[in-house]
Amino acid sequence: MTDHRPLRADAARNRKALLAVAADEFAERGLETSVADIARRAGVGKGTVFRHFASKDELIAEIVLDRITELNAVGERLLAAADPGAALLEFLTVAARQRQQRDLSFLQEAGELRADVVDCRTRLYEIVAALVDRARAHGAVRDDVTGTDVVLLMCAPNHVTSYLPDASPDLWQRYLAIIFDGLRPAGAHPLPQPPPTP
Repeated sequence: MTDHRPLRADAARNRKALLAVAADEFAERGLETSVADIARRAGVGKGTVFRHFASKDELIAEIVLDRITELNAVGERLLAAADPGAALLEFLTVAARQRQQRDLSFLQEAGELRADVVDCRTRLYEIVAALVDRARAHGAVRDDVTGTDVVLLMCAPNHVTSYLPDASPDLWQRYLAIIFDGLRPAGAHPLPQPPPTP
């Protein structure tokens, strides 16, 4: 497992830069991307990559952890927002924008082997559930929508647009608006099936 002791500022910057380069490479080339490809793109030797990440699997796990941690920080901040409905919409917007910028959903399963990734994702689900609970309590979300429903909807705006290769890069916003209107209580009809379990 990667060493999580505090890094010197320059080492932390180098590590963050390598994560960004690796994320770009995986987004463009998929899981076939090699450490050599990442090193070449970053303009460093393979040894430099391995000094930060013990293996390709560790690098993938760190990318996944980095992205979930970023979402968790946004969600934690929004839990204190004055308008819970707007807070939930902002969180879903940030999540969709993150995926639009770099769709790395195919890496999620690869990161599941590490306990810290699983713990971070569990915290994400807890945050989403709390955001939904607050929005529901303020009448901004229908009573029969759960946090699990919203977790499952998080990837929907980008998933829909992925079927249109020439779509505008901002088309996901249209589908997020449709989803959020469906979460609102106004004009809602009873849902035909019970919610999935978390």
